[in-house]
Amino acid sequence: MFVARGGRHELTNVILTSDEVRELVERMLKSSGRRLDVSQPFVDATLPGGHRLHVVLEGISRGFAAVNVRKFVARAHGLDDLVELGSLSPHAAAFLHASVVAGLNVVVSGGTQAGKTTLLNCLAASIPGHERIVSAEEVYELRFGHPDWVALQTRQAGLEGTGEIPLRTLVKESLRMRPSRVIVGEVRSAECLDLLLALNAGLPGMASIHANSARQALVKMCTLPLLAGENIGSRFVVPTVAASVDLVVHAAMDARGHRSVREVASVTGRVENDLIETESVFVSRDGDLVRGAGVPVRRDRFDQAGIDLDRLLAAEVAR
Repeated sequence: MFVARGGRHELTNVILTSDEVRELVERMLKSSGRRLDVSQPFVDATLPGGHRLHVVLEGISRGFAAVNVRKFVARAHGLDDLVELGSLSPHAAAFLHASVVAGLNVVVSGGTQAGKTTLLNCLAASIPGHERIVSAEEVYELRFGHPDWVALQTRQAGLEGTGEIPLRTLVKESLRMRPSRVIVGEVRSAECLDLLLALNAGLPGMASIHANSARQALVKMCTLPLLAGENIGSRFVVPTVAASVDLVVHAAMDARGHRSVREVASVTGRVENDLIETESVFVSRDGDLVRGAGVPVRRDRFDQAGIDLDRLLAAEVAR
């Protein structure tokens, strides 16, 4: 049994037999409504305490059942908390807060354990309380305490092979629920197309995606919609991504296990040789997140929200 503390894996002195592991998994799945058997050897579920459970049965996993429990330590509930933890600069936090209030479309990118879910939660906490939010996730992970929030979760197929509700269906259904904002917990597949169509129609939204940089996040968003069908081509997808995404916030974890925001990139809307142009609004230099040369394109949204963008970007917020 291994435990990850502070971003590092440690071997414990706990040893479980196969029968004990099987019994524990059955007990943990009892309240989730999800199943695990030979026909469904993988399972993703949420435990009563909000932790995430993932299990791979023996036979798919060599020699033993692989059980992974992710316990989310909620030390940050807003952008100010990230500043106190040293994961975000005060200047960048003020800008991101204003961007969310103004209704910009934000994509959070990063690798595994980079803190994408925490960052997405903190950004969502800046959404004004009078707006209606609908979120869609594979399993419930988002937590930001908004007063008018409908959270949706996917469902596995039953024993008869029917009843499955994929993430793509949830994104489509969320648009029928009169949302002011749409949040997709993590974009992994063809649901990226439905999210882009919603954002391109003028509905503000946010999402997270696995990527090694802000630019790679945009490349991936141009690739995933192609999984939706042969009739979807890059000639449509690339300019749609360029027109739909406003900001990409990239997070990463260093060798010491410290998570931080490394870049805030603005999407200009221009495409050159099938590459979407970006400008760094904030960039990491010598371990600090500092102001770059980039400026968000959608100034009108800041104006409508009563935010002076030039003053905001020029201001130096003291620690």
